[in-house]
Amino acid sequence: MAYDLVICGSGLFGSTVAHEALRKGKKVLVVEKRNHIGGNIYTEKRDGIDIHRYGAHIFHTSDENVWRYITAFSAFNNFINCPVANFRGRLYPMPFSMYTFNAMWGVTTPDEAMAKIEEQRQEIKGEPRNLEEQAISLVGRDIFETLVKGYTEKQWGRDCKELPKEIIKRLPVRLTFNSNYFTDRYQGIPEDGYTAIIEKMLSGADIVLNTDFLEEKEKWKNMAPVVLYTGCLDAYYGFSEGKLQYRSEIFEEERIEKENWQGTAVMNYTDRETPWTRIIEHKHFTSAASPVTWISREYPVDYEKTGEPFYPVNDSRNNALYAKYREMAEKESGLVIGGRLAEYRYYDMDKTIAAALRTAEKIL
Repeated sequence: MAYDLVICGSGLFGSTVAHEALRKGKKVLVVEKRNHIGGNIYTEKRDGIDIHRYGAHIFHTSDENVWRYITAFSAFNNFINCPVANFRGRLYPMPFSMYTFNAMWGVTTPDEAMAKIEEQRQEIKGEPRNLEEQAISLVGRDIFETLVKGYTEKQWGRDCKELPKEIIKRLPVRLTFNSNYFTDRYQGIPEDGYTAIIEKMLSGADIVLNTDFLEEKEKWKNMAPVVLYTGCLDAYYGFSEGKLQYRSEIFEEERIEKENWQGTAVMNYTDRETPWTRIIEHKHFTSAASPVTWISREYPVDYEKTGEPFYPVNDSRNNALYAKYREMAEKESGLVIGGRLAEYRYYDMDKTIAAALRTAEKIL
């Protein structure tokens, strides 16, 4: 066989496993459907600004081993995510903190804020039956209507009453004036962009771009004793048991002849009427010096509209269907699956790396 390992997909999971294999002297082939490496963390530089082509990717972790691992490939800045919510022109700090409660109710102390939330929580009696009731039982009607409902319905394409409560297991309420979205010990953005990290990870591997692994699946499988597949598992098996559901995104990019357009990296639009969920102004991730700026509007859509799966719809029907495909994969000799698509689950970047390192340890 020509290779020790063939990997379908050059995202963070596949690239991490590839790097570990290369470190051990293995011969690795990476087959990538897109015209670039890096999967959804791909960045490209325009006007001196690193553009996050597939949405904001802010690295955060409390896992010291993962932080040490990723920072070996790049220096990271000290970017802190402090997004702003825009509800019909009124701005609210995110996550839910004393700044948010002050903007919403005029309260100035934690006791006043908690009393307001507790009062509104009482609306839900008994066990919440759907996402709307779950959210109100956690943070009350005002916060739900202003900061949760519209954004969530756009994201999932369904009314909150029709969404399972499990999507919102908890909504963090901070009774402090702290607008840091993440609580992890380490957070930041790579100074040279994520693509530079992936390039270093894949250095030494053979890479084939613009190629759909599944169109010649048997050919690639015959090139190595082990195949790592990071794509959609239902597609791998020709949708034989049915199609898994995903939500997707359309990214509308715009170059603006201004040095600073919205004043923050991430602004969420939480009303139902605005068609996009958020606007990213990329230069604020790295404080890039440029007389112009780039923004991306994000429009959630059904997977069928783009062919690009982003978020699994983890309801009972889809999870049961995925379990069938997973069982088929586990019985297939020489096949290893991993990553958010193949595992039909959402992974933060640090969890992706940790899972990839475990997989590498197991198969190499």
